[in-house]
Amino acid sequence: MGRHYDLAIVGGGIVGLGHAVAALRRGLTVAVVDRASSVNGASIRNFGHLGITGQEGEARAYAELARELWLTLSVEAGFWLRESGAVVVAQAPDELDVLQEFRDRRGGHDVRLLTPAQVRERIPVGDGVAVGGAHLPADLQVDPREAAPAIARWLDAHGVDFFWQTTVTGVETGRVHTSRGRVSADAVVVAVNQDVDQLFPGIAEANGIQRCGLDMMLVEAELDEPLAAPVLTGWSLLRLPGFAHTPSADALRERLAAEDPVPAALDADLMYVQRPDGALILGHTRHRGDDVSPFQSESASELLVERARTLFGLGRVRVLERWQGIDAAAPDDFLVSSPAPSVRVVSVTGGIGMTTGLGLADRVVDELFSTAPGVLTAAGAARSR
Repeated sequence: MGRHYDLAIVGGGIVGLGHAVAALRRGLTVAVVDRASSVNGASIRNFGHLGITGQEGEARAYAELARELWLTLSVEAGFWLRESGAVVVAQAPDELDVLQEFRDRRGGHDVRLLTPAQVRERIPVGDGVAVGGAHLPADLQVDPREAAPAIARWLDAHGVDFFWQTTVTGVETGRVHTSRGRVSADAVVVAVNQDVDQLFPGIAEANGIQRCGLDMMLVEAELDEPLAAPVLTGWSLLRLPGFAHTPSADALRERLAAEDPVPAALDADLMYVQRPDGALILGHTRHRGDDVSPFQSESASELLVERARTLFGLGRVRVLERWQGIDAAAPDDFLVSSPAPSVRVVSVTGGIGMTTGLGLADRVVDELFSTAPGVLTAAGAARSR
């Protein structure tokens, strides 16, 4: 570890990798340090849906920049990406109201309203399930188990030094102290998702960072047709700020809580994505705390399977895998903190790391090294608290 770097990054998930991509593009020397042996955290335990359209404000700017970076990286790093958009399946009139209001605000380029028949043309929902829907053409899909590891391999092949299975014990200006020795760098980025409290507990506490456990499943199911895009539901509309801030969203939230208390109690966001091999990802329910219990309730799995059966009119569903993702959660969507000169602690704390992380990272590197703006100037500089 005797080499000096322009940038040292603690954390090999998608946000850390995004900083490495941004630095490499600017001709900087980069080291990435991670305690795991490979990418295995939230960056591979998600849907692979890059939900560009539903973001607002700062998140939307980061997402739009990230979209361009994802498209470029999929070619350079050689991983599967689909420009499929996403489809929202509305199952009640108030869900249609939210979609209509969002479309009125954003316009037909971002949101294309669908009739029930048009929903059926795109997504094999059961008879009578959809009262309408929307296509969100800007959204993307990747295979989450493939994309981030492929980016890491590409970075490694292009001169980024990775120190896997290396625990970081401390960070200060110009230095990262690890279980294998010291890494020296002009600037340091700490991008450890939910584990900010392990190195900077004061920053985690001041910003209200908790851990959010996500219950997810992979199943084998006989759909009438393959899914042409990721599928969102009315529950998803309450999570994505672009929809959640429409005038009709509060009424939808109240109606779902009253009529459907089980997913409400499990803090569910019911959505569905089909991997390239045909397996179906179901998710997800959420639970937050300073720690997340490793013991997953079977009620969450039962809910996910039951709702998939109802939406798609399925018979037999064979469960292939169950897992728990863990993300950072906080009142704000992003944390960018400066605990010391030329040190940044960066985390996406709103559950949208895959969607926005590459864009956020690009802006942080801009700010650290005072380089020219990236693809979209609208994103602005990353916040520093």
